[in-house]
Amino acid sequence: MGHPQKLAVVGAGLVGQRHIAAIGQVPGVELVAVVEPGQTEQTVTVYSDLDALFADTDVDGVILSTPTLLHVDGAMACVERGVPVLIEKPLAASADDAEALVETAQIKGVPILVGHHRRHNPIIQKSADLIKEGAIGQVRAAQVTCWFYKPNDYFDVAPWRKKAGAGPISVNLVHDVDLMRHFLGEVVTVQAQMAPSLRGFENEDLAAAVLRFESGAVCTITVSDSVVSPWSWELTSREYPIYPATNESCYLIGGSEGALSIPDMRLWQHEGSTSWWNPIKATAMPVSSSDPLINQIAHFADVITGAAEPLVTGVEGLKTLRVVEAIQKAAQTQLLVTIGTSAEGSTRAVG
Repeated sequence: MGHPQKLAVVGAGLVGQRHIAAIGQVPGVELVAVVEPGQTEQTVTVYSDLDALFADTDVDGVILSTPTLLHVDGAMACVERGVPVLIEKPLAASADDAEALVETAQIKGVPILVGHHRRHNPIIQKSADLIKEGAIGQVRAAQVTCWFYKPNDYFDVAPWRKKAGAGPISVNLVHDVDLMRHFLGEVVTVQAQMAPSLRGFENEDLAAAVLRFESGAVCTITVSDSVVSPWSWELTSREYPIYPATNESCYLIGGSEGALSIPDMRLWQHEGSTSWWNPIKATAMPVSSSDPLINQIAHFADVITGAAEPLVTGVEGLKTLRVVEAIQKAAQTQLLVTIGTSAEGSTRAVG
């Protein structure tokens, strides 16, 4: 076995601290530096910016958990130096901003990973396998519920969360959209509605969208950060212990031969022939449990060594961001938004 992969974390906020903790749980990787302009207590060298890091330290990979507006500049600095980078979601403040980054990384052959960590959860991997294997037949419909109540102090400690563009569509729904793309393929049209914040903030606090996929499947998806509810990934998945757990599900995937509820992993099928006259029963699908953030770090190390291809590439992050922007555009214009595919393989809202 070679030397440990030397990793640096840029941004030591809440998410950055979770990455730092995860690195400590993965054999074969080592945290060698943190980049943070503010005050932070770390057991490794702290640099004020990326230039200072690269001038002083050799690193094998960088994890960017900075504010979204800084993602492209930070990632481009890594790519220009040939350093693989894991970028927290969303990939960029806008898909257009991200496109040049993705193209540059492809030209230079530098891996970009996007931190849609739920794809590294065994629950999601098992669900994707079941769908791909045809366990529910041809997928026809999906229903996503992303409802929770964020307390007032969540917004008070970070006033930017009250601003236009920082509502739950961009902050939260990006995760759920990414998983539906993972399960169902590419989105071709979007319709949407949104409602202004009841708390008087500049952004929305409620939105709903209808996504149509290339396969013909249709997904309905709703999000709110001002609804009291047990139906969200945060409260159902037991992925992050800070959230109180419920025994509910937040994703329903329906097909021609069965249906799957996630994350309780119950596969519903009729006994005998497929008919609403026949009894329907659920089978609990076995699934392992592990921390997706730790799994993501281990995967990043494998990508750095060339042992694996990125699970969530820059192109994947860009496609998901295009869909989120299409939801925002559809809600604002009240028009059907069509998403076309560009020559680079990313998606672009064209109508």
